[in-house]
Amino acid sequence: MGEPRAAISPSHLTYAWGDCHRCLWLQYNHSVAAPITMPLIGDLADMQERYFIGAKTSDMHPDLPEGKVHSHGGWVASKNIIVDGVDSGLFIRGKYDLLLEFADGTFGIVDCKLQKKDYDKSSFYAPQLEAYAFSLENPQKDAPKQISLVGLYTWSLDRASGNLTAGFGYRVNSSWFPAERNPIALQERLSDLVRMVRGECPPSKDGCTVCDYVSARREVLGNG
Repeated sequence: MGEPRAAISPSHLTYAWGDCHRCLWLQYNHSVAAPITMPLIGDLADMQERYFIGAKTSDMHPDLPEGKVHSHGGWVASKNIIVDGVDSGLFIRGKYDLLLEFADGTFGIVDCKLQKKDYDKSSFYAPQLEAYAFSLENPQKDAPKQISLVGLYTWSLDRASGNLTAGFGYRVNSSWFPAERNPIALQERLSDLVRMVRGECPPSKDGCTVCDYVSARREVLGNG
């Protein structure tokens, strides 16, 4: 078995938290995680982020405050998380998509998304966005940054375009969906995650495909 992990991934506060807690417990306590492959998604996401390197915020969306894209793909790490007045030994560590720098000296966290349809999922991703903001405002190292804005910048598929001579491509629509800052909700989510990780192994979530696969494999092969 692997060593316990101390770094909380911001994405674990959204999808993973809503999924199987047994799988999440195994990942944090024994570094056991099901392999995940997302071919092409990573390349498309990186292309979206890199497109705006050095851009002004007005080049992205008119509703964004005056400023510029400060950096892309930066790693952040927070101070240790305190739960019930005790240092949990866990901290947030993750890689943001875009960091904006505004004219008033504050900063904004932008999570870039590629979507099939144009719809607002900022409330779902709010804990993840807030985790990046918390890490920048409460860093392990470096100077803290004041985060005044967080949200999703989405590209949604519109139609194919181009021709054989010029080449083909996909046209996308862009949208900006700001998320409401909510440090209290983040602390509650972090506290729940830490208590789960530090507790006994929880039961499998009904319908967890990973746990179902492991159980079916054991029925066939035993513990081999």
